[in-house]
Amino acid sequence: MTRLFDRHQGTLDRAMNALTERDFWSPYPEVPSGKIYGETAKADGLAAFNARISTPFILKGHPLEYTVGNEVSPYGQALLVNYPAASAATLVSASAETGGSWAAATPQARVGICIEILARLNVRSFEMANAVMHTTGQPFAMAFQAGGPHAQDRGLEAVAQAYAEMTRTPSSVVWRKPQGNSAIVIEKHWRVMPRGVSVVIGCNTFPTWNSYPGLFASLATGNSVIVKPHPKAILPLAITVEVARTVLVEEGFPADLVLLAADEPGREITQDLVRHPSVAIIDYTGSSQFGGWVRANAGAAQVYTEEAGVNSIVVGATDDFAGMCANIAFSLSLYSGQMCTAPQNIFVPRGGIRTDEGQKPFHDVAAGLVAAIDRLLSDPDRAAGICGAIANPATLERISAARNMGTVLRESIPIDGAPDARTATPLLVAVDAAESDAHEREQFGPIAFVIAVDTVEDGIERAARIAEQAGAITAALYAQEDSLIEAAADRFARAGVNLSVNLTGGIYVNQSAAFSDFHVTGLNPAGNASLTDAAFVANRFRTVMWRRPAA
Repeated sequence: MTRLFDRHQGTLDRAMNALTERDFWSPYPEVPSGKIYGETAKADGLAAFNARISTPFILKGHPLEYTVGNEVSPYGQALLVNYPAASAATLVSASAETGGSWAAATPQARVGICIEILARLNVRSFEMANAVMHTTGQPFAMAFQAGGPHAQDRGLEAVAQAYAEMTRTPSSVVWRKPQGNSAIVIEKHWRVMPRGVSVVIGCNTFPTWNSYPGLFASLATGNSVIVKPHPKAILPLAITVEVARTVLVEEGFPADLVLLAADEPGREITQDLVRHPSVAIIDYTGSSQFGGWVRANAGAAQVYTEEAGVNSIVVGATDDFAGMCANIAFSLSLYSGQMCTAPQNIFVPRGGIRTDEGQKPFHDVAAGLVAAIDRLLSDPDRAAGICGAIANPATLERISAARNMGTVLRESIPIDGAPDARTATPLLVAVDAAESDAHEREQFGPIAFVIAVDTVEDGIERAARIAEQAGAITAALYAQEDSLIEAAADRFARAGVNLSVNLTGGIYVNQSAAFSDFHVTGLNPAGNASLTDAAFVANRFRTVMWRRPAA
């Protein structure tokens, strides 16, 4: 049962080394190149996606009581895919019945199967990219990276972390306690035992990237998994379930170790899954409102959440004003601000900032940001490739409401050349921190506030307080004094926010790298867990002992 473990041990070893070294490493190339994935991979992936349209999604042997599916691409195409569906009670029962053989399998057997699933998903990254693009609105290049290799990285990171924790204790030992001229000698054995049925609740915007850590952490530690996609983004996780079930069956395990919990508006089953007494683990990504309901109603289940937050940038000084503005412009525009790591608030001192171009008053800093966004998005094709499409029509309503929250610096407009797509470029609104609190609440989407504050220290304190009260995943600072940078690092650490300083090149505050960056800290309302530290995996299993006197 270790055939796949042996096949993938090199990858596992490299992944475990990466967890401690925290340097760049990935086994899954992020470039959608035919030289890497095969000359026909892009065309094959598109053909595989197109073959899904207007057809039933077949999962052999999967519980089926009815079908659901009404996904519509933010680019305008109705997918018309029908998925097998069943009640929460049916799915939990089927999941619980499969647990015995999987729980009894060795960590090596489970980990080998998990890495094989990830390897097969990697081969299908172009198909996945199209599925992610047309359910979330991500532009294709981003959908390929975030929906494919980067999500696979996070899944492998969880598997490696799980293996490290499961093997931290030896499987057996002979225990000796001296007693004068003799000793008590006991033979002790330890076994990793899973908690039970795991439910992974996916989100609309990043269905694979946010779901793979919990899915693979639970599966590797011996739990059966029910994958509950967002009803607007079922296809990427349905493909994932399809691949996982195929590998499990090939290796002699029940397919129902991984189940799809598809639903649709009016036939939702998420609440029934959360409240089911046999569910032992819940991974949730989504709004804070429903996240609070999950935490309140999950009973004895272990709950891991990533919820909403208000991410901030504090601008104090820069030695590269153009580079700073370009970097922030890209961060605001990428996927139209629909990332949990995207900045919303930009705090700028009323008296302006020091730059390599001289002292810049507040209005010049704001104008520099507007000009940088305009330059970045001046070409419609490039704008479409950066901004993508808007996943949820409610985001357009938020943009409309945000126009009345301050002085509009830059209007949000649709992207030319995409009449069927739901698009919107970033809206920038100026407010004064002494006169408005609109920026203290999450305004999800391409909405950003340029906020006048007394000093850079005032901006740091306000940003940190918002993080403590409303949650935040990322923060950024532009400053030149080491003492100020260190003070900001301390303040944001107390607020539980990861800080980036003086980004002007090809790395952006909204990017999070597997095997190096911990995503979310679990220390503020943006989430109670971190992807993927030891705590994220260790409580998904327990270590049980049996012992006897040694012969």
